[in-house]
Amino acid sequence: MKLTVVGCSGSFPSAESACSSYLVEADGFRLLLDMGNGALGELQRHCGLYDLDAIFLSHLHADHCIDMCAYFVARYYRHDGGRCAPIPVYGPEGTEQRLTTAYADTPSASSMSEVFDFHTVKPSTFDIGPFTVHTERVAHPVEAYGIRVEHGGRTLTYSGDTGVTAALDELARDADLFLCEAAFTHGKENIPDLHLNGREAGETAARAGARRLVLTHIPPWTDPQVNLADAREVYDGPVDLAVPRVSYEI
Repeated sequence: MKLTVVGCSGSFPSAESACSSYLVEADGFRLLLDMGNGALGELQRHCGLYDLDAIFLSHLHADHCIDMCAYFVARYYRHDGGRCAPIPVYGPEGTEQRLTTAYADTPSASSMSEVFDFHTVKPSTFDIGPFTVHTERVAHPVEAYGIRVEHGGRTLTYSGDTGVTAALDELARDADLFLCEAAFTHGKENIPDLHLNGREAGETAARAGARRLVLTHIPPWTDPQVNLADAREVYDGPVDLAVPRVSYEI
């Protein structure tokens, strides 16, 4: 598998990065994990507008899904070649309604489903193209899911947005790469069931036995180097900060 960071800023885009979006590729199949603010423009650095094969939305906060509205425009109103066939979109219950409301002026109440083939995510194991994926509900104020992606004996885990939870430990169990949010700073924010800090991300990786940790979803007002240092204090494996346009072979 190949993982490319399209965007990794938390809560709102930074001057250097769009919000959460990650491209996972294997066997010519392209799966996008989340499409937050600014992600659609950045995505075009890595693949064509119509080259995605499936999309997974971890939850329906704007910094993880709002560029789906722009992607609707690109697919629905395409002139050359005609309207795109529906692409599978996996998201929490109510995803179609959320995107329709956010766009606010679709031609009809069902227009989104003319270009997006919506599938409701629940805790389960299923296939997306060549990937076997396992999803679990994580700890966030809205319905949110972490995802474990397996292919060719390798495993990628993406936390989505979450506080500390045993479900994430299991998703990340022995993962080759654990892409984990670290929005909070240890000793500063302390709000249960919302976000992890760098230390908690490191502790989760250690408990799970993950082989590599990449910290993501760090907001522009948070010092990423502090979170990186906090993670390294409690996790002995390699730790990186997610950086836009950087790819990992898994």
